[in-house]
Parts: sequence; structure tokens; C-alpha cells
Amino acid sequence: KGVIMKSLLLSLFVFFGALSSNAEDVSTYLVGAHTDTQSARKALKGAGYQILATYDSVKDGQTIVFTDDSLKAQASKENRAHAAVLRLFVDNQEKKISITNPLYFGRAFMQDDFNEDVYKAQSEKLNGLFPGLVGSVDKLDADDIAGYRFMFGMPYYEDSDELAEGDQASLISKVQSKGDNVLFTLKLSNNSTLIGYKLNLPAESAGFVEKIGRANAAVLPYCIAIEDGKATSLAAKYYLAVSYPLLSMGQFMEISEVPGMIEDDLKKAFE
Repeated sequence: KGVIMKSLLLSLFVFFGALSSNAEDVSTYLVGAHTDTQSARKALKGAGYQILATYDSVKDGQTIVFTDDSLKAQASKENRAHAAVLRLFVDNQEKKISITNPLYFGRAFMQDDFNEDVYKAQSEKLNGLFPGLVGSVDKLDADDIAGYRFMFGMPYYEDSDELAEGDQASLISKVQSKGDNVLFTLKLSNNSTLIGYKLNLPAESAGFVEKIGRANAAVLPYCIAIEDGKATSLAAKYYLAVSYPLLSMGQFMEISEVPGMIEDDLKKAFE
């Protein structure tokens, strides 16, 4: 019996090992040769993208937030607003660019509504605009992205931070009153709007991106979704982790106060 049991366990080990080895890893970002922000904006516009914002995400680095009709159509579905935008980070310090991979964040933010053809077309379009793009070292197995969380007890995609409730137009108006904090407002449908928002964190915490890796600075700016009279944001413990899939527990502890600060700051937008 012991021999049979050992053989069975060995067979299972080989079987699941084979499954693992055949798994498809999807890079979180597409990394390429450096270009300046103006040239990157021009290339994106020329390809039909709408530039929503250009944001100073880190020292010597800017993030361009952009979208198109295809992305907006997908994001107009219920609870999918965050899939409306892609981001291109121009790193003038490290002399490279980094683009949020449509095939990665599409899976993460579209969940069961993910249409691979749509996001594959986005990836091909970006690879055509910026030749020589390669996948980042940050990556996850394709099957793990939609159900990702940092660790047991941490939030999933659907565990959003609830910021405020009320009339749709009133909620948008309250955010708009914050002036320069509002980086863009993108209407997706009659009951869904995505807003890019500049965080106001204390000085000692504002540079958290540098602590956990400037290469992924496209994580900023943060976004607020206003849909059906509810304002929400992706739980920071989820969003930061899915944007930094190689984040270690030590790095996470270095910025342990930041997720709560982000939620508190976004709630102030509706006061």
C-alpha cells in the first residue's frame, strides 16, 4: 500500500507540475526604449488615443493616462470603470518607458467580462507604436490575475473602498470642486464615470512609490469610480499589490500606513 500511495503522489506531483510549467505568465508592464513625454503623447494621439492626463508620478518621471473608444466600451459595463484607461510611464531617470499591459490589467479589472480579443488588439497596437517592447519582470500566471490578492485576508478586486453615496451628479460635482486635484473626468455611460485624482498624502508617505519601485510608477494617479450613486475606489491593498505582483512582505510593511491614508484622502473628496 505504501508503494502504491507513493506512486500516486508522484503521479499527482508530475501532473500538477506539468500544468504549472505550461501556465502562461502575463507581464504586468510592457517596457521599452526611452522617449520623451511630448513624443509619446504625439504617438498615442496619432494612433487615435485620447490623452486624459499627464501626471508627475515620481521625480524625473511622468505618467500619461490615455484611452480610446474600445476601452471605454468595455469599461462602461457594470463595475468595470477602472478598465477604461491605460498608462504610459516615461522614466527620465532610468531612460525607459513602461506601459500598463492591456492583457494583464484587462484580466484584472474586467474579471468575468474579459474579452481577450479586445485587449490583444490593444497590445498589438501599442507594440506597433513603440517597437521593441518587452515584458516586465513583474508578472502573474494568466489564470491567477482575476482572482488575485496579496495574501490571505487581503482584498480582492471586488472589495472596493466605499467613499460616498448620493445623487450621481452631486457626487461628481463634489469631486469637481476639489479643483486641481481632479486630473480628468471620463464619462463612460449615463450612470458611470471615472475620475483621475491627485492624492494629498503627508510628505513622509507621498513618496511611497519610490520605496516599493519607481519602475511601476504608472500606478499613479489614483482613480475614483462613480456609478449608480456610489463613489468607490479600488482597495489600496489590492491595487498596489496587483500593480506590484513582486511586492515582498517587507516592502508592504514599509508602506503599511499608505492604504488607509489613500482611502481617507479619497473620502475627503466628497466632504
